[in-house]
Amino acid sequence: MEAKNQHINQLLERCKKSDQNAQMQVYKGYYKAMYNAAFRILRDEYEAEDIMQEAFLTAFTKLHTFKGEVTFGAWLKRIVINKSLTQLKKNNRYQEVKMEVIPNYEVQEERIDYSVLKATEVMDKINSLKQNYQLVLNLNLIEGYDYEEIAQILGYTNENVRTTISRAKKKLKQALSEGPINTQMYGR
Repeated sequence: MEAKNQHINQLLERCKKSDQNAQMQVYKGYYKAMYNAAFRILRDEYEAEDIMQEAFLTAFTKLHTFKGEVTFGAWLKRIVINKSLTQLKKNNRYQEVKMEVIPNYEVQEERIDYSVLKATEVMDKINSLKQNYQLVLNLNLIEGYDYEEIAQILGYTNENVRTTISRAKKKLKQALSEGPINTQMYGR
């Protein structure tokens, strides 16, 4: 792990000097994960590809602002997610749904045993939910962001994020208990 981090840091130093070879190596190392992050939010292959490319351009031009407080991959993913959300808003496909705030003692954490489920089944069910639920579940369950980070990314309060995630997990649990989605219905 230490050797990998050292190798990435060396590549990033070369990238800062506009070394295209190093940039290509960094791109090849991260493009698939960044594309997947963009796709999970945008649900469109071409937009995800564009956003991913744009994120790499931004990262390479702003590399001097990367302080190394988080991994480069986490820093890059944050750029991808922010650009994806901006794209959703620009296309008016992201309706900001203001949730009423529920006191913490009323929020029940939904427990789902994901280990007994197939990843594709869970993803299909997540993708069948309302867009705001899809978004928060992707950020929380797939990307690994906690409530505070999601609140910061989306510009919501922590309570709003907690409530939305709680409701989204409840809906996901309901959807999972209904059995598999008929994927032919969705053209997959």
